[in-house]
Amino acid sequence: MKIPKLKVLYEDNHLLVVAKPPDIPTMGVPADKVSLIDIAKQYIKDKYAKPGNVYLGVVSRLDAPVTGVLLIARTSKAAGRLAEQFRNGSVEKVYWAVVEGTPDRTEGTCVDWVRKDERHRKMHISAKSNSEAKEARLTYRTLQEVAGGTLLEVRLETGRKHQIRLQLSHRGLPIIGDRKYDAKQPFAAGIALHSRHLRLQHPVLRTELEITAELPNSWRVFGIDP
Repeated sequence: MKIPKLKVLYEDNHLLVVAKPPDIPTMGVPADKVSLIDIAKQYIKDKYAKPGNVYLGVVSRLDAPVTGVLLIARTSKAAGRLAEQFRNGSVEKVYWAVVEGTPDRTEGTCVDWVRKDERHRKMHISAKSNSEAKEARLTYRTLQEVAGGTLLEVRLETGRKHQIRLQLSHRGLPIIGDRKYDAKQPFAAGIALHSRHLRLQHPVLRTELEITAELPNSWRVFGIDP
């Protein structure tokens, strides 16, 4: 497997924000596989001639087939403060998704209860009464009709595993390329889900930080210019 070059969107002593490529897991892979956190650690090690182990903390993962803004902490203090922002919902998380079909409405709110299926490594819609279920909430709006589907802007209000993929598919709007959640149309690289924009408070400077990731070239197939 060819290891992609790390595309850095923002970097200082406390943070490393990168544009995640498709089909690279964020972390937690076997020793013979490569993850984005491995690539990022090697980048820091080489750039700053760091001896020994490099600390990097991932506070919000992206699924392997998903692209876009990925936030990494370079210190444990930054990681703790960022994790608290994600827990209290103060981070603005904006995704772009190209889905099969067209929503009934141009904008809306999706609220479901979801549970993990560890055996099949996916998520399911569940009854609220299920003791393992957690609330999943997002909003969406239609940006434009594109070749083969509809471009949506999605804002996450919670951060459940596979949340956008599951909730849109549940409404008959699977993300193009996402066969795990019933998509029929193929996609060249990963799935058509992109972490477009993050807005948060810098964990040390306390200033507002906004990061946007350009679309991958693979999105040109939809007539969208990266």
